[in-house]
Amino acid sequence: MTRRRFRALVEWDPESQAWVTYVPALNYLSTFGETREEALENTREAILGYLEAAAIEGVPVPEEFRRLL
Repeated sequence: MTRRRFRALVEWDPESQAWVTYVPALNYLSTFGETREEALENTREAILGYLEAAAIEGVPVPEEFRRLL
């Protein structure tokens, strides 16, 4: 299996008092968490779900990733 990395933007949202993430390459997939670490873990899970759904539906995944050797 090819390992992929996607850039995630992380920011603090003072209004909701949560860390929010966005993954631009995946249609700005977004998650949140009470801590930065929780938000990033939620992002990892959401990316895996996105990739799984894309594979099932035959939706191409954007090429904005770096392959790890």
